[in-house]
Amino acid sequence: MGLGAIVGAFALLRDRQRGGRRIGGIALGALGAGCLLVATFLPFLLGARPSLGRPSTTARLEIVSPSPGQTFRGDPARIPVTLRLEGGEVVPFTSFRLVPNTGHIHLFVDGAVVSMTTALSSTVTAPPGSHELVAEFVAVDHGPFDPPVRVTTPFSVTG
Repeated sequence: MGLGAIVGAFALLRDRQRGGRRIGGIALGALGAGCLLVATFLPFLLGARPSLGRPSTTARLEIVSPSPGQTFRGDPARIPVTLRLEGGEVVPFTSFRLVPNTGHIHLFVDGAVVSMTTALSSTVTAPPGSHELVAEFVAVDHGPFDPPVRVTTPFSVTG
């Protein structure tokens, strides 16, 4: 809203008409500038601090299903994914306060992200062919832990 309001205010003021449009343009510009400042500085005032390094974790992630090399039928096929996370907690919020062992799950099929979830069970789809499923436990800011907590399993789909 902040930048859009500032651009809108500039357009109203550039129109060179007096009265309500000029006052509206000034008010809209002030509102936009205020929103931009609040959005920029409020997180820091509330205690959010960007991390210069990535957090570490002792959590371990395991793909329970699909099992390595499992074959599914369909075009596309629905692949049920079940994960086991030990030593970590999956939470529904995103934050700049990075806490070890707390985060989210990202699922990738053939290198493309297909799910960002807080669930340890999900379903992904894939066309016929050979594929690779990667599950990653990431920090609450959706960035990787250091070192990354990532597991991979191959699977295939027949039409």
